[in-house]
Amino acid sequence: MSVTPSPLHLAVALDPPDGRIPCDAAHHLALARLAERGTLDFLTLGDGFAGPGPDALAVLARIAPATERIGLVPTVTTTHTEPFHVSTAVATLDWVSGGRAGWTVGVSTTEAEAALTGRRPAAPPADVWREAGEAADVAARLWDSWEDDAEIRDRATGRFIDRDKLHHIDFTGSAFSVRGPSIVPRPPQGRPVIAVDATEDPAREVAAAHADLALVRVEDPATARAVREDLRHRARTHGRDPDLLRVFASLPVELYDSGDAAGLADLIGDWRADGAADGFHLRPADPGRDLTLLVDGTVPVLRDRGLLRRAYEGVTLREHLGLPRPASRYALARETA
Repeated sequence: MSVTPSPLHLAVALDPPDGRIPCDAAHHLALARLAERGTLDFLTLGDGFAGPGPDALAVLARIAPATERIGLVPTVTTTHTEPFHVSTAVATLDWVSGGRAGWTVGVSTTEAEAALTGRRPAAPPADVWREAGEAADVAARLWDSWEDDAEIRDRATGRFIDRDKLHHIDFTGSAFSVRGPSIVPRPPQGRPVIAVDATEDPAREVAAAHADLALVRVEDPATARAVREDLRHRARTHGRDPDLLRVFASLPVELYDSGDAAGLADLIGDWRADGAADGFHLRPADPGRDLTLLVDGTVPVLRDRGLLRRAYEGVTLREHLGLPRPASRYALARETA
């Protein structure tokens, strides 16, 4: 069954084939600028808790001032890190990028990774994903804990902030508690975009409850469409507007020539027309090779067909995704009171 297609959203993973993130910033910057030339919505960079290579969020913080429009979405693991620190790091990335930050929620389940910190033993997936959901909830609350106009910066009076517009979040979860407020002013996007790989349960439940963006690894459009409907249904059960959850089909890509690149454009166009997903997150087998063919081969075909933008219309990642900037829940509560 064909449906009226929504605007095409396209993103790319920069993860190398062997899982080793190069320490060379120039490598990542070249790929990011290439993806930006293709007017992709955002790029992702994975980061296993114990994986070799530099920290993904730090790498993208280096990329941020050297790019202008493309969204930057690193993986940050919540299992052995403090939610308060995660929220401030992602908020800082949003500030240094001018409102282009996102965060892919990651978890850790192995004893080897647990032993690195000695914080606690490894836990089963259900437990770490429940904690991850709480961490995503806390991050959003901390981002809201500064109202947009909390900063005064009045040198004459020596007042930097309006303390009435800073709020304690007083959150108690299954594994941690956070009082707040944040130590970073409210990010440019209000709340940076939260992404979850929702391929499996219980990650799918976390995505439905807390994510702005769900990435789903699927092999055919029928499965993609079914997962999208499932996520939208779950979002409704959590009292959310399902239209505020973007579901991206995450597809492996291996391109060798401009015939392959044109074929990828056909596949994306067909899946989109079938209502399979809100967007496509492409995972190149070789980012250096495949991303060049994607930008120089697939993107022009999509543009010629009127499916993909020729230039960015917005500045922030939320604007790229067609998501509104949320108001601070505490500001709304104070105004209501």
